[in-house]
Amino acid sequence: MSEVWYYKGVHKVKVLMESEGYWTVGALEEFEDYVYGEKVKVKVAEQRIVPSNTVHKRKYLPLPIKEHAYELEMEKKLKKLVTEEKKKQEE
Repeated sequence: MSEVWYYKGVHKVKVLMESEGYWTVGALEEFEDYVYGEKVKVKVAEQRIVPSNTVHKRKYLPLPIKEHAYELEMEKKLKKLVTEEKKKQEE
């Protein structure tokens, strides 16, 4: 395979070998990655085994993470509880 793929949609890699669920890729550029929570520097031509769902044909930026998702969810729950409490008091 001589095509350029994108690891996590951002970093250029070349797929060297495919197996069930995991692919061996060679880095075509330097980048930083996280392995078990630790930051690892990946050098050019370094080979890595990665899940096949993290390698894409096109470059893309992942969707931004919704900020304060937990706070928004808790705010909705609080509003619901307040309205329920008001209904109980009116009865």
